[in-house]
Amino acid sequence: MADHKVIFEQVFGLSSDSEAENSTHEDDQSLHVLIQNPIFQSVLQINGLWFCRDFLSSDQQHILLSAIQNEGWFKEASRNQAMRFGDLPAWSTKLSDSIRELVLFGDDGFQGDGQTSALPWDLLWREPLFNQLIVNVYEPGEGICAHVDLLRFEDGIAIVSLESSCVMHFTRVESTVDGIENEGKSNSSSARVPILLPPGSLVLMSGEARYNWRHEINRNPGFQIWEGRELDQMRRTSITLRKLCPSE
Repeated sequence: MADHKVIFEQVFGLSSDSEAENSTHEDDQSLHVLIQNPIFQSVLQINGLWFCRDFLSSDQQHILLSAIQNEGWFKEASRNQAMRFGDLPAWSTKLSDSIRELVLFGDDGFQGDGQTSALPWDLLWREPLFNQLIVNVYEPGEGICAHVDLLRFEDGIAIVSLESSCVMHFTRVESTVDGIENEGKSNSSSARVPILLPPGSLVLMSGEARYNWRHEINRNPGFQIWEGRELDQMRRTSITLRKLCPSE
C-alpha cells in the first residue's frame, strides 16, 4: 500500500508535519494523527458515493488555500465563485493526481472490476481525470440548493472541503433533467441522507450518486445540525472537479 503522505510530499512539497515526524513526539495522539493513512468509506444508502474524511492534513489545506488566494480570483468582496475549463492550474491538476493515487492505493486497495472502489475503472483511467474546476467561497449562512450536476459533465465528480465543517444532504430523485435545480420529482419515500464534511475531506460521486441523487448544503441557522448539536459555521471554501463531455 502506498503512503498517502509521501504522495502529498511529492505533490505539495514537505510540510511541517513531515518535518515533525523526524523529531521526538511527546504527544501520542499527535503521533497517531501524523502516521494514519486516509481511507475511503462507502455510503451504504447511496451507490457510488464515497467519502474520505481526512484526505488533506491541516498543512495541505493551508497550501491549497494559499494557492487559491494567489490566483487573485476573490480580490473583490462581491466575487465568491471562480470557474476554469481546459488547462487548469497546476495545483488542481496535482490534486487530481492525488485523488487518483488514493483510489488506487487506499487501504481497501483497488478491485479490478471497479465496483468496490471509489471510482469505476473507466473513470479512474480517463485522461485527463478532470478538466473543469469550480472554487466556491461561502460565508456563514450561505450554501447551495438541492441539485444534480449538469449533464454536460461526465460521470465522476470530486468535492474537496476546506475551512469550515458542514452537512451535505442527499435526496434521491425519480428522474433527472439537464441542470436540474429544484426540478424533477423527488421520491417522497426516500429519506434524506446527511454526510458531515469536515475541513480536508473529499467526496466522490459516480453512477447513481452522480445522476440520481440531489445534493445540497443549507447553512441557514438551525439547519447545520450534527449529532444533535449545531455546527459553528465559519467561511467555507469548496473545490469541485469535473470532466466536460466531448463536444459533438
